[in-house]
Amino acid sequence: MVDTTAVGAYTARHQAAYSTTAVTTADPTTDGRAKEIGGSLVDPASRTIIAALRVRGLDEETLSAVVENATKSGRDVRSVLLDDQVVTDIELAMAVAEAWGLEAVELGSYPIDPGAMAKVPLSLARRHNMLPIAIDDTTVTVALENPSDILGLDDIRAATGMSVKAVVATKDDLTRLMARYTRASTDLDEAAAQAEAEDSSEMSEMATADEDAPVVRYVNGLLERAITSRASDIHLEPGEFDLKVRLRIDGVLHSIDTVPRGIQSALISRLKIMSGLDITERRVPQNGRITKSLGERSIDLRSATLPTVWGEKVVLRVLDTGGIDLNLRKLGFTDYNYERFSRSFSKPHGMVLVTGPTGSGKSTTLYATLGEIARPEVNVITVEDPVEYRMEGINQVQVNFKAGLTFAAVLPAILRSDPDIVLIGEIRDRATAQLAVEAALTGHLVLSTLHTNDAPSAMPRLIEMGIEPFLVGSSLDAVLAQRLSRRLCEWCKEPYAPTESELMGAGWPTSGEAPEKLWKAVGCRSCAQTGYRGRLAVNEVMPVTEEIERMAVKHASASEIKKVAVEGGMVALREDGLLKAAEGLTTLEEIIRVTV
Repeated sequence: MVDTTAVGAYTARHQAAYSTTAVTTADPTTDGRAKEIGGSLVDPASRTIIAALRVRGLDEETLSAVVENATKSGRDVRSVLLDDQVVTDIELAMAVAEAWGLEAVELGSYPIDPGAMAKVPLSLARRHNMLPIAIDDTTVTVALENPSDILGLDDIRAATGMSVKAVVATKDDLTRLMARYTRASTDLDEAAAQAEAEDSSEMSEMATADEDAPVVRYVNGLLERAITSRASDIHLEPGEFDLKVRLRIDGVLHSIDTVPRGIQSALISRLKIMSGLDITERRVPQNGRITKSLGERSIDLRSATLPTVWGEKVVLRVLDTGGIDLNLRKLGFTDYNYERFSRSFSKPHGMVLVTGPTGSGKSTTLYATLGEIARPEVNVITVEDPVEYRMEGINQVQVNFKAGLTFAAVLPAILRSDPDIVLIGEIRDRATAQLAVEAALTGHLVLSTLHTNDAPSAMPRLIEMGIEPFLVGSSLDAVLAQRLSRRLCEWCKEPYAPTESELMGAGWPTSGEAPEKLWKAVGCRSCAQTGYRGRLAVNEVMPVTEEIERMAVKHASASEIKKVAVEGGMVALREDGLLKAAEGLTTLEEIIRVTV
């Protein structure tokens, strides 16, 4: 085992240098055996990398060959390690990060702050191959390949007037992202120049007709970036002076770009053309769909426009079925809730509702449910607005309000088509609710969604729509309420002992004992320093028992129904979330954020 005391001293001094406002060069002290291998022909930074790779298990013979190759060829040790495939790009980045006591980040999924990019001139970032990725009041964080480039860090400190925090990234990630931002910046500059020379109508025509137009290239790059970043939504929000671009990743919005107002019209027009929308109509909302090819995958995006005082806002929902595992058990169901829910959708008839706010994963849960019950011997028909996920073996109908093809208009035709299972995208009005209830009472299994805050509120909501209470009680079999919580990153989460006041504030103790430890989000290269990666469902399942059915007939309130449901074994949303926090799947803060 190597004595790494010297390497540790070198690391400590570099950390101290990076943490100060004026970044200064540390005088490196290196590992003795690294000196033996490299001698004076290998620079101190390379000797530190060699020492770090030795600690990580690389044998002496290989290290000696690397140094000898570097000395004979005139290349630096870093290039030899990569070019000769001694280590991978990520292994080298991890070794470099450990050697200097810094963090390593994975830029492919990192939500880069456009404020950091705006603070540092692109030419300066390219010259030193350092990418600004985050910024706060006093510090700008830059991703780099070579932490020993103190002059580059000092140039960024001088340009920003801020402290500089260094994190290590792979060469490939830096090269790819630097090229992307250079290309995007060039595209925006070219588009802005065109906007000054052309009027808005000519600019819009150019954006929609020429596949090599700057705006077209920018849009293609934006869609690719959103998909590779695992974004669920893309927001383009016009303001008085510019247009902001934000991505929703794991349920949280991140600003990624600011577009000059002069090319706003062309950018929106391009997206509307790709969505099959009317680019001349800017006064009313429109909905469309885009299909984007990325490698061998084909990803659908649902587009929606909304007129605002500064122009049209566009939101694109990314419907990437390749990135979603449509398996109920993997969505976050506990064994207890899965058993209660599966008893309902396994029946040949009745109505099963999934409730929750927009963006709570209701459609994903319904499709996962269909995946368990759709078989070749049953006829499954869906009516949706829009069809979000396209599945083999089922008949999917897209509503068309302009043509009069509404939920209420198409449901009678569906019931005449001999269905066994009917999925209704959403129950919005009395007519749709009445048809859904009648279908459930006439031997069909009906799956649908409803906008309520919890499961017990579904019954009063249907009654408020005008459905007779006795019909609600006899047709409704179960209600599933759902929220989405960010899932803790398995690589960096850390346990801690919660305080009694923290547990009490969150609603503990529940039906079980208070936990001795919980987990907190830390942040690492795998989760883009957020501490979270992916999401999981928090559920409550309420089967409609005879007692709850009688309460519906008596017009009982949601709170009265909830009390009876909990006594009958329902695990409330908050309690289900707390159990998941105790298992280390998410944090207490996340559960408090998404549940009441």
